[in-house]
Amino acid sequence: MSFDVVGFNFLEGLTHFLKVFGGVALTALIVSFILALIQYGGRGPGLYFKTLWQALVDFVHTSPRRVWAITELTWKESARKKALFVFVVFAILIMFAGWFLRDSVGRADLQLKIYVKFVLTAISWLTLPVILLLSCWGLPSDIKNRSLHTVVTKPIRRHEVVLGRFFGFTLVGTVILLVMGVVGYAWTVGQMPEAAKSELVGRVPVYGDMTYSNRNGDRPNFDDPNNPQNPASAATNVGDVWEFRSYIEGGTKSRTFYDFDNIDVAAAERAGQFRIEYNFEAFRTHKGDIEKRLLCRITIVNKETGLRVPLETFEVKEFSNRSADKTIILGGTDEEGNPIQTITYREENTNEVKSVHIFDELLKGGDITVEVQCLDPGQFLGMARPDLFIRMPDRPFYVTFFKAVFGIWLQMVLIIVLGVTASCFVKGPVATLLTFGMLVIGSGFSELMQSLAIGTSEGGGPFESAYRMFMHLNPTVSIEDGPLKTIMTIVDQAALGFLWTVQYLFPQFEYYNMVPFVANGFDVPWKASLLPSILVTLAFVIPCLILGYFSMQLREMEAK
Repeated sequence: MSFDVVGFNFLEGLTHFLKVFGGVALTALIVSFILALIQYGGRGPGLYFKTLWQALVDFVHTSPRRVWAITELTWKESARKKALFVFVVFAILIMFAGWFLRDSVGRADLQLKIYVKFVLTAISWLTLPVILLLSCWGLPSDIKNRSLHTVVTKPIRRHEVVLGRFFGFTLVGTVILLVMGVVGYAWTVGQMPEAAKSELVGRVPVYGDMTYSNRNGDRPNFDDPNNPQNPASAATNVGDVWEFRSYIEGGTKSRTFYDFDNIDVAAAERAGQFRIEYNFEAFRTHKGDIEKRLLCRITIVNKETGLRVPLETFEVKEFSNRSADKTIILGGTDEEGNPIQTITYREENTNEVKSVHIFDELLKGGDITVEVQCLDPGQFLGMARPDLFIRMPDRPFYVTFFKAVFGIWLQMVLIIVLGVTASCFVKGPVATLLTFGMLVIGSGFSELMQSLAIGTSEGGGPFESAYRMFMHLNPTVSIEDGPLKTIMTIVDQAALGFLWTVQYLFPQFEYYNMVPFVANGFDVPWKASLLPSILVTLAFVIPCLILGYFSMQLREMEAK
């Protein structure tokens, strides 16, 4: 629960894609026109527009029958290359993995994380390298062996060859991934101990907006333009190096507020219970009773009616990973199996005992605020935005597991698209290095490239940084105003504009890593993970298909 889930803005992403793709396409068209004019002189513009018209005609007259023929051919070639033998390696890993993983951790609640990480990582690391090599070496091998000559002499268009390769390698990878996913799921469920079977779920969290109040109970008013207070400014800094969590002081009026809007009350009512799950961290300023955990209290406030319902106090079990130890359940059933619809509480001001209907009164309208308070004086309670959420009805474990497998499939499709496109204009070894380089940069260096492109890296742009290194200037030392600084600023802005475009030529592969959700017992979110993964894959299919078409048109088939 230490990851913060932020939804993907589809319209913003689409606008950004059109901006980048349009800019790159326009640049490519202008450069191509200039090159045609330089090489062919007066005939250049005519040949240029004739080529564009022919490309449009070819794409409009795409034949599914010819594409499927290339797909079948690709499948047969992959089977001859023993690509399906990867099943044997996976089967061996599965057969002996249980010996080493079953007793690796004494706690049963951590077995799910270990098994899921092992299975999904093994599937990814066995499937993706095989598919990468197949897609990067397929077309170059056909050209070298002259087997592609019998294809291009037929009434088939070059982009249909590229499409057939796309679908053919995708079919091979899909079969491999599907078999591995089914076997891996069955093995994971079978290996889980009985004590941890309850962790085989896909929790569906709903996160709220978090603010703090100071020790006097004053909450920041963000509607006031004269109050520029930061949401975390009212919290206490206890000196923790990891600034993920902020802390509220116990025994005071300091509280944390989680605001939730438009909760699906009907879904919670159908499930018969309303659940709040938390993962707080205790910070002690003095030892006190070491066997006693920190006492906390949660108050639910209905924004529409103003109803305040303080719940029973609870202890923070900070060293437990079981979700059952950190869940507050309202509703459910009694000992006789009858549904519980009401909750009894003691009013804060009058201390009067009252009863309220959970779904019709407390959660009326779906807009609530959850207030968290630490009751132990001299102690502190730490929390972050994802440390408390409303837990909606769980999804089955197989749903969230195969969502993660689907994420691996999307990553595989993207690698196939990049590999086949690279193999259209370079040879196999170079295509492999190019595709692998894009995979590495998109997986581990995307944040670095983004910081360089937007100029947030320390020391300024590339030319200013080079000047500072040559003159032995500290990054915090400002450069004197003058012609040199003006020239460096102009050149750096041009360089940063180029880097801004280049960084989006590398896909962000971190979207495809859905293992943390499944390993921690969460459902893979649609807006934060699945939707951006699908859109990133689709965003590279169209440009790569166009690039592959023109590369195949210009490539000399006789060259080896």
